[in-house]
Amino acid sequence: MYSRQELARDFRSLGVTPGDVVMVHASVRSVGEVAGGPDEIHLALKDALTSEGTLVMYASCPQYVDEVGRGNLTAAEEAEVLEKLPPFDARTARSARDNGALVEFLRTYPGSRVNDHPARFVVWGKQTDNLFSSQPWDYAFGYGSPLDRFVALDGKILLLGCDHDTVTFLHYVEHIADIADKRIARFQVPLLEHGARVWKRMEEFDTSSDGVHPNWPDRFFARIVDAYLASTGNRGGRVGDSPSYLLSARALLDFARPVMERVAIDPRAADDLEDLSANGQPR
Repeated sequence: MYSRQELARDFRSLGVTPGDVVMVHASVRSVGEVAGGPDEIHLALKDALTSEGTLVMYASCPQYVDEVGRGNLTAAEEAEVLEKLPPFDARTARSARDNGALVEFLRTYPGSRVNDHPARFVVWGKQTDNLFSSQPWDYAFGYGSPLDRFVALDGKILLLGCDHDTVTFLHYVEHIADIADKRIARFQVPLLEHGARVWKRMEEFDTSSDGVHPNWPDRFFARIVDAYLASTGNRGGRVGDSPSYLLSARALLDFARPVMERVAIDPRAADDLEDLSANGQPR
């Protein structure tokens, strides 16, 4: 069983320092048994960050909120969703279940805030107002987004026993990279306007598992992250039982953007990532 104090010590050993801006992807189960329950994980991280720091997680929206029009539902399913789904309320809606349990613990904990958008983030700490100062309705992961300001703040990404294919920040890289023929997702979300539910159109470069470009290989994000960690000699550490890594968002951007731009031109360029993951050197 791990205490809050022990987890805070592990976060500091991993490289979390007071005043950092940290975006977390986490598997609660990987940490092991925690005295007091999962809230102690984000509380321990806040202890390491101090009141000068900022904690960010991606919450997104519940099932079906952003599905109408994507082509994933049958006509009958879309008709039922259009009829029955309530308006999306960013303040009360649960986090997307596939983002893990910790984000919902953080979202519902006193002191956390969310932005009023289906592409929803949960933030605690000093830079909350800055991160939430604006967000475009369309292409909400790109320029002018909380992720754009996260980079400007020299944010760090914490991978806490999670699947490395889930790094939301890489959608920002996809949005700003110079890539032709990006897939565009167009869909509708239910909102409450003037007391009535309305379905508002929205679009983004495709952030689904299909990927933003036809040349993306399977588990492309995980391949990029693992190759980056290998090329920088980042062996990570442990938080509780969890194998964990702390990395610079700006450095990952500088690594991932040219990779994406090369693979968009020639899918064989993705093979170089395997060599980087294996020995830290490209072919």
